Amino acid sequence: MRFNLIGPFEIVADDGRTYVPSTPKVCQALALLLTRPNEIVTADALIQELWGQKPPRSALTTLQTYIYHARRMFVSEELAPAGRMLLVTRAPGYVVQVDDDEVDIKVFERLVARGHAELQDGDPETAVVHLNQALGLWRGPVLSSIPSGDLLAGSIAHLDELRIRALELRIEGQGRLGRQRESIPELRLLVHAYPLNEWFHGQLISALHSAGRRAEALKAYQNLYRILDEELGLEPSPELQRLQQDVLNPEPDYRAMTAG
Repeated sequence: MRFNLIGPFEIVADDGRTYVPSTPKVCQALALLLTRPNEIVTADALIQELWGQKPPRSALTTLQTYIYHARRMFVSEELAPAGRMLLVTRAPGYVVQVDDDEVDIKVFERLVARGHAELQDGDPETAVVHLNQALGLWRGPVLSSIPSGDLLAGSIAHLDELRIRALELRIEGQGRLGRQRESIPELRLLVHAYPLNEWFHGQLISALHSAGRRAEALKAYQNLYRILDEELGLEPSPELQRLQQDVLNPEPDYRAMTAG
């Protein structure tokens, strides 16, 4: 079985069939439980997620009804093997009992952590493989098909930040493997998607410069300068200003000169 939260929420059975609870708030409650697999999520936390700071008087009873319908779905749709209890009551709340491998966000987090560790250990090739696997899990914005309250919004923000970190790590790994030129198309997309991320801009400028495309590198720097000025009234960081100077005044290649 697989629970997919990266993209539209869905439950995938062992036979490949896909299920989605028909009630949005049942999906929302399950999603919160799945962000904390095998941990007790209190009824109060679930009520806060579903109704915010002003829940109705019937909130606890209604929550119990949603949990009942979720349990019935697991049994009636034969999603869980016989004898396996996926959703159990544990005071003061509920627990979803699943393996981390069955929840895509947990697989994603583990793969990113592995990729990071492998980069630190000097193995960029394996790191890039695992980071590609992690990023391949993204089918769209996290939990894009269901509503989210304050608690799920926090989890979504965390995963979005971790995705940016995974992209940075993959680009770093590709750079260590001498694949800066191959990263240019992706970096152009990333500076458009994350216009205030100076690291992505710097990597694009560096990659263009390394590829001998100085005019494009300078244009990329000017684009960053304009964005920061218009949006924040700031200049690029000193590191990026030094990078611009490197592009403007490249060091001569003495080996090429002496070879002639």
